[in-house]
Amino acid sequence: MFEHLTDRLQAIFNRLSRQGRLSEKDVDETLREVRLALLEADVHYKVVRDFLERVREQAVGEKILHSLTAPQQVIKIVHQELIRTLGEAAVPLAEAPVPPTVIMLVGLQGSGKTTTAAKLALYLRKQGGFPLLVAADLRRPAAVRQLEVLGEALQLPVYSEGAGRDAPGVAQRALRQARQDRRSHLILDTAGRLHIDEELMAELLRVRQAVSPHEILLVADAMTGQDAVRVAGEFHARLGLTGLILTKMDGDARGGAALSMRSVTGVPIKFLGVGEKSEALEVFYPDRLASRILGMGDVLSLIERAEEAYTEEQVRRLEERVRRGTFDLNDFLEQMRQLRQMGPLEQLLGMIPGLGQMMRAQNLQVDERRFRRMEAIILSMTPQERARPEIIGGSRRRRIAHGSGTSLQEVNALLNRFDQYRKMMRQLTKGKARDILSLFR
Repeated sequence: MFEHLTDRLQAIFNRLSRQGRLSEKDVDETLREVRLALLEADVHYKVVRDFLERVREQAVGEKILHSLTAPQQVIKIVHQELIRTLGEAAVPLAEAPVPPTVIMLVGLQGSGKTTTAAKLALYLRKQGGFPLLVAADLRRPAAVRQLEVLGEALQLPVYSEGAGRDAPGVAQRALRQARQDRRSHLILDTAGRLHIDEELMAELLRVRQAVSPHEILLVADAMTGQDAVRVAGEFHARLGLTGLILTKMDGDARGGAALSMRSVTGVPIKFLGVGEKSEALEVFYPDRLASRILGMGDVLSLIERAEEAYTEEQVRRLEERVRRGTFDLNDFLEQMRQLRQMGPLEQLLGMIPGLGQMMRAQNLQVDERRFRRMEAIILSMTPQERARPEIIGGSRRRRIAHGSGTSLQEVNALLNRFDQYRKMMRQLTKGKARDILSLFR
């Protein structure tokens, strides 16, 4: 989402870094360029103004301007103030003194509220919780069914009474059910509209009064830009929001909403929706997003995704096969699948410092379809061929290409790539395997 802004800021700071000592004029020129970059990214003008005033106040001091590392110190100040703008620290969900913790999700239609409810429930279950989803969007029958389908797919319980009921009553009965079942969390998927109106707010206020939620979270589409900031302000004024969940952060919009919302509303961002998969919900860490925006990467989030995708047993077994030299195409296929579970590859590569910008500069793109074709090639092999790739001769390669719907050249390329990968893995057995594989714990 922040690719264009990241490229602009990195270009500005690269020019700044080539200078020695800075003058006040140098700082002002740099901040003028930063201002344009932020406004082009659709950041609210008041947020830009306050942000730059704080940066300038610190950057034009005697100590900074006469320092030999002045450019680096200015960049550090920008980084720190960006974190401050985003909220300084992650804000966890509230916990009820006596379970269940009631979480009320609100938002406009199309923001991804129902999907986010399921994602949040899945996240809480992974944290050891026992959530109950509530289908309280009763104006739209499809919303009730959508939540039921998501619950079935993820094996999450859903309380539903069907459409046409009274939302506050459904919420109250669901709360009683959650207490009886000793649920840790109650997640309410409430009604949405295409725009804010009195009828919508009146219903949401009645639901709030009926169950006294510990959290009222606005689910907002980050791709709608400044409109999302305005919507957040209106919901907060009427309902008293306790947090925000920004969806579609993997989109190609300018991203200004994410940088504006915390400052404009005073409400913390608690989660980011970073993809369509049910696991694609991240806790919001201001320092990590600030680092991503400035092109510094986000290695911590990358490692956390790896920890979720790889179990201790998988790492141990892989290391053992590497050490013994028995790494085969079955292992190669498993590695590809685990990597894809961590998220879109382009997104993962963007978390490695400098790599995302380098790929964009060289117009390099990750073709996800290539992985699907590689998977099809391996699945077209016999168990014996996967275990012993060296037996795959010319006739076998032609059969595999035909069976997988690919070309002989693609089969040859896959086997060559696997051979190179296996050689690299063998080199790791010389004392470095544990160090490398520990990244995936």
